Formats: sequence, structure tokens, C-alpha cells
Amino acid sequence: MQGEGPVRTGVTVILPRGKASEDPVYAGWFSLNGNGEMTGTTWVEESGFLEGPVALTNTHSVGTVRDALIAWGLKRQALRQPWALPVVAETWDGWLNDINGFHVKPEDVFTALDSAKGGNVAEGNTGGGTGMVCYGFKGGTGTASRVLSKEEGGYTVGVLVQCNCGRRPQLTIAGVPVGKEIPQGSPYAHAVPGTRPADHPGSEMQGDVGSIIIVIATDAPLLPHQLKRIARRASLGLARTGSVSGNSSGDIFLAFSTANPHADAAPGPNTVQTVSNDRISPLFTATVEATEEAIVNAMVGAKTMTGIDGHTVIALPHQELKQALKKYGR
Repeated sequence: MQGEGPVRTGVTVILPRGKASEDPVYAGWFSLNGNGEMTGTTWVEESGFLEGPVALTNTHSVGTVRDALIAWGLKRQALRQPWALPVVAETWDGWLNDINGFHVKPEDVFTALDSAKGGNVAEGNTGGGTGMVCYGFKGGTGTASRVLSKEEGGYTVGVLVQCNCGRRPQLTIAGVPVGKEIPQGSPYAHAVPGTRPADHPGSEMQGDVGSIIIVIATDAPLLPHQLKRIARRASLGLARTGSVSGNSSGDIFLAFSTANPHADAAPGPNTVQTVSNDRISPLFTATVEATEEAIVNAMVGAKTMTGIDGHTVIALPHQELKQALKKYGR
């Protein structure tokens, strides 16, 4: 019931240089399909910098999370300007979560920020990804990374996704049409609550009503325009899993680099390093591969969940996945 739960949502935060540093990072962003939200991106585009944490949550909690990020920054005296333009992104979890109950509170954001740490990231039904659905299976938070060879620079590329996109027949893993091999238990058999009825076969309510947020981090020294190029390549990793980025899907990507500390130090001028464009393609490859894997990892790590109105979304069954891959020689 609206306002009473069940609560199937949360918050994920990313602090590019950790809690001990307010030093901004070079960043770039890209919208593959804009039926979604990522606040603060006009300043990222204008300045070339990401200032402060990135947060991911559900669609109707963006405002609460944004305000909480500002309050946290004020408390720590960490704002670089007299005003703040936090980056907060969302995907819709209303099939499982009481999204109109507005259950994410400022204290949830403070807890996420204060408890953030390095190391392995919990995947599946966690953080902002708690109530998400991906290709008709339980989705959520996923991560993956790649390390380039020494000859290619030795850089690391890490990807975090909050995946809530796609329809079951689209799902492709390692080139195998897994969604068609495992068709049972697909959700969204009828119109999504609060929307117009799906009254004809081509209705968008029978299409892709999900979204995906992808955040790419690297230690490669890249400038903002190069990071925008990196962010665009997440599209190719998403496409490998079968998505066509439908009209109702918010597919928005952000990339940042932890290299070039103090690049925005006043009064400047400041000296920075950058990878040559002639050497950037391995970073593109790493981004595509890690994005694809992060999406799969989100589903593999997720668990079956029952939420509002008795809606149940099954987890990707591991044994059936193995059988499907084996059938195609993978």
C-alpha cells in the first residue's frame, strides 16, 4: 500500500577520491536515451569536473538524495562553491518498491556516505539497485573491471551499473540468446501501475520501461572530452547484452578519472597529463567489456524478490544459464 511499503529501495554512493579528499576529478557524461535523470550534469559538461560524490537511487527519491548530499557536504565544509550541484542518478523500481511512499530519507544517504569504503562491492539487490529488474530477471547493482597490459599503459577501468533495463527476449550473454532460452517467469505481463493501459501490441508499456545508469572510473589520465568518449562506449557494452535503449529507458552514463590531482587548483595554470588519442582504444575496449560483464554480474548476484502488490521477480537461474551457454558451446 502506498506509503506503507514494502520498501525495496536504497542508495548507492561513489566517492571518486574517497572521503578524505574534496579534490574534483575530470569527468564526462553521455545520454544514450534521456528518459531518466542525472542531476548536475550541466556543470560537469561546462566545467569538465565532477565535484563530490555520485549517488544512485530510485526515480522518486532523487530530490531527497540530492539535498542530503548538499547537507553532508556542508557539515564537512567540503563544498567548493557557495552552492552545490550534486550528481544524482536514478532508475525506476516501482514494480517491486512502494516508490510513491518516499521511503528514502536523508539519514539513509548519510549512512551510505559515512560507511562508504574501498574494496569489493556487494552486487545484486543492494543500494540503489535493491528493487530493480533487468531483462525480466532480478537486476540491481553490478560491477566489473579490466586492467590494461603494461604495454597499453597498465591502467585500470572499473564499471558500476544500476541496471533496470530490457525485456526478457532481448537478453544476450556471451552471444547466446539467454532470454529466449529461459522465457518463464517474466514480469510486466500487464500494464505498469499508474500508466495508461497497454492497449495494442506496439504499446511502449510492452516495450522497455526500464533504465540503466553506468558509472565508469579509471586511473588513466584523461581529459573531459576523452572521458565523454569513454562514457559513450558504455553503449556498446550495454548493446552486447541485448538492449536497444527503448523510448522509455533512461540510459545515462558518467565517466571520471582519478588521475591529475589538483588539476583545478587556483590560481593555476596547472600542468596535467593525458593519454594520447592514438593510445586510447584499449581503454574503449576495457570499458565495453567491463560494462557488459557488470550487467551480467548484477543479475547473477541478485536474488528473487517479492515486493508491492505481490509482484515477484525471479533471479536469473544459474543452472539454466549454464545449460543455455553450454548448448551454444560457450
